[in-house]
Amino acid sequence: MDFTTRLSKKTQLELYRALLTPRLIEEKMLIYLRQGKISKWFSGIGQEAISVGCTMAMDEDEFILPMHRNLGVFTSRNIAFEQLFLQFQGKEGGFTKGRDRSFHFGSKEHNIVGMISHLGPQLGIADGIALGNLLKKNNKTTLVFSGDGGASEGDFHEALNVAAVWKLPVIFVIENNQWGLSTPSNQQFACKQFIDKGIGYGMEAVQVDGNNIIEVYENIANIKKKIEENPQPYLVECMTFRRRGHEEASGTKYYPDGLIEKWEDKDPVELYEQYLIDSGQLEKETAEEMKVTITQEVADAFEKATKTEKIVPDTQVELADMFSPFELEVTPPKGNTKEMRLIDSISDAMKLAMEKHDNLVLMGQDIADYGGVFKATDGFLAQFGADRVRNTPLCESAIVGAALGLCINGYKAMMEMQFSDFVTVGFNQIVNNLAKIHYRWGQNADVVVRMPTGAGVAAGPFHSQSTEGWFFHTPGLKIVYPSSPRDAKGLLLASFEDPNPVLFFEHKALYRSINEEVEEDYFTIELGKANVVKEGADISIITYGMGVHWAKTLQEENEDISIEIVDLRTLSPLDTETIFKSANKTGKVIVLHEANTTGGIGAELTTLINENCFEKLDAPIRRIGSLDTPVPFAADLEQNFLPIEKLATTLKELIEY
Repeated sequence: MDFTTRLSKKTQLELYRALLTPRLIEEKMLIYLRQGKISKWFSGIGQEAISVGCTMAMDEDEFILPMHRNLGVFTSRNIAFEQLFLQFQGKEGGFTKGRDRSFHFGSKEHNIVGMISHLGPQLGIADGIALGNLLKKNNKTTLVFSGDGGASEGDFHEALNVAAVWKLPVIFVIENNQWGLSTPSNQQFACKQFIDKGIGYGMEAVQVDGNNIIEVYENIANIKKKIEENPQPYLVECMTFRRRGHEEASGTKYYPDGLIEKWEDKDPVELYEQYLIDSGQLEKETAEEMKVTITQEVADAFEKATKTEKIVPDTQVELADMFSPFELEVTPPKGNTKEMRLIDSISDAMKLAMEKHDNLVLMGQDIADYGGVFKATDGFLAQFGADRVRNTPLCESAIVGAALGLCINGYKAMMEMQFSDFVTVGFNQIVNNLAKIHYRWGQNADVVVRMPTGAGVAAGPFHSQSTEGWFFHTPGLKIVYPSSPRDAKGLLLASFEDPNPVLFFEHKALYRSINEEVEEDYFTIELGKANVVKEGADISIITYGMGVHWAKTLQEENEDISIEIVDLRTLSPLDTETIFKSANKTGKVIVLHEANTTGGIGAELTTLINENCFEKLDAPIRRIGSLDTPVPFAADLEQNFLPIEKLATTLKELIEY
């Protein structure tokens, strides 16, 4: 292995200590694992040169997004051993407060962004962080790791494609250790090598010996300089081998005989140490002393962590940490009013938000020159520029990830799903990254995802679904669904102020079919507050979105019945106080939504009302939703799918009960 270099002796010795540290920690961790002092371990023994070389070549204020076997990233960023070991033991002082394991954490202090078990999403987040650097013009680079197995995921393609199209300053490092758990490379991909993929993405690609610390360090440092001069992404393939199991419990029995021994001869720590000794830059005695010192530091820190008390569960703390603390300072409506359709009020809200928050970036398919398929951002490109109003490739997962990355780098982000149906492609990023990141390690997700939704426009099964229920079950998301232009404006502006992830649903059939007078100035409406659209005494209809308009029509057709209409406006958090007050007042309740009946939000509302208002009810709660089928295309079939007729008959049944 050739370690020839022009690096100074000081730098070479710094690299040695940085390389040695994760190896010595790992050797201890494997002992502690056998002793039951930690519960799981993903070993990077034999791959340390990649983590350490990459990290040491990056500036300390540049973000790195590591994976399972990148302990060297954390140690090279000088994270205190004790806090690291508290994390491994699931203790209070760890980065996740016992809520996640091993390396599933991040630290803003150290500019490290933690992974989730779904390997690909890290890459899209890196895009967003890199985009933030590009917008800041700070000449900073982002580096993100993937394994050869993780590179099979769709997120890999999406992230590299976006980075190439936007010329983002990001380095994608693939640790090609030739096995995905027990699956060899020839069952993972058919190409000869990953650098060949660079051609397809239009980006430069470099292959390096991942066991050579000097080669890794110098290549990353050189690429970083090139990016500073000319921002663009790079693909770096680091050839190495995973000498231990995917995690310790899985073992390595699937490896052919002699393979591990072959790679032990290429050990990155031993070979580099021998090179330093042979070249006279390091005394053998000094190396041994260094090992003793680090090993003792590790043992002492682990002992301190072990003596720390176990976490005492506190339900209120657990619930409170779901969201970044935020209390909206409500801006009341004022100024002149103007007649606006729903689409107008949403567009107006985004425009005002862009003017108020100069760090807000809008992203979505066709939202720039074209103004979006519903024209919500028409004219925005001319007013705010291409940096802040960004057309995206068709890659929902990468863009949701990029929105989170922008937030991590100090921005606010809005992504427009062209249709809420398409959110399935970005589902993982929303429910596992946006929703959980604050609970896991205290990083907020200042992201709004706009979701054009709903049936009634003959758009068929893939452009008409009511998808809000998919997310209602996921803690950590705020879900907003206005039914009127005025509410839409105030709620959307409040959503942009909130530093937490908000899914903002907009019914397509209402975009241009309803209008009302709306204040032209900036104003906000607090999330989590329902609106009693109409007071009544005989029966309550609890609903949202299009359901509000069905209820209004029903009221007009049944003037002899005093119907109270409660518009939830926000589905998460729910305004249970207003819901219960109405149910207790009328004693009869219809829960109405457009989504399919089974497993919908109506089931939860029905249960809540039953549990809290049972003694005041005069009839069974009736839950009404659409048919349990996909949304059909033909107009008559679609009308049959929707619960409009069922609403009318149910009203009469309940009144007569």
